[in-house]
Amino acid sequence: MSGVPQMSPDAIAAAPVRVTERTKARARAARNRRLLVHGSRILLLVTVLALWEILARTKAIDPFNFSMPSKIWDQIRDWAVNGTAQGSLWEQIWYTLYEALLGWVLGVAGGVVLGITLGRIRFLADVLGPYIKVLNAIPRIVLAPVFLIWFGLGPASKVASAVVLVFFPVFFNAFQGAREVDRNLVHNARILGASNRRVTFQVVIPSATSWIFTSLHVSFGFALIGAIVGEYIGATKGLGLLVASSQGTFNAAGVYAAMVILAVVALLTEGLLTFAERRLFRWRPAEPGTDR
Repeated sequence: MSGVPQMSPDAIAAAPVRVTERTKARARAARNRRLLVHGSRILLLVTVLALWEILARTKAIDPFNFSMPSKIWDQIRDWAVNGTAQGSLWEQIWYTLYEALLGWVLGVAGGVVLGITLGRIRFLADVLGPYIKVLNAIPRIVLAPVFLIWFGLGPASKVASAVVLVFFPVFFNAFQGAREVDRNLVHNARILGASNRRVTFQVVIPSATSWIFTSLHVSFGFALIGAIVGEYIGATKGLGLLVASSQGTFNAAGVYAAMVILAVVALLTEGLLTFAERRLFRWRPAEPGTDR
């Protein structure tokens, strides 16, 4: 055809090769960047720990108050081998994790259900909206002593603290996700004869899922905070009780050791949530600048 540039057979045959080479180059660059990021993270952590150890050993900072990484590691190893005054270390970890997980599940379920419901039913949103805003304005961490009085030293008071911390961020994200659904999708579903129930379950909830998952990453940290604060105020087991016991005996290494264990638990949970999100949203294209 006139006006259309013609490609030679050799150029046509070489085109897939160039595409493959570009794809390999991009994959290689992404892999190198991941290695650089992970290496930089490890280097930063090692540098901070080494500087902390040196400053504590040279008495540039008070080792009694600030402790040092080597003593913190020794404390964790002692707990793991010999256990704690309340039982084995793994029992304390599981006790806190159980309270946080149960509170997180209940808080997420309540936040999603109420958020989607109020996002779909405007009348309920207008009626309950002011009350939810007032409850959200209350510093919810101060409710932990109230729950301790109501439910005692057992796990119920810690679960309740975790629930109230988790509920609101999940609720507001689910509510906003239900409100931000593409109106055209809803109208098209109704034109095809979908009932309100079908629209909610087949259009609204799938569209709001990305909003909900965004809140899950933050909310589990809140669940851990609720469980730890509840245990710190009063408990028979748990990492929060380890923090309180270490503080009571002026054992700075014990306080930091419990914090390190909590950080590891939070990071592992965050990794599981990220993995689940990527599996669920494999269809969604990666954002620019991110590795999937």
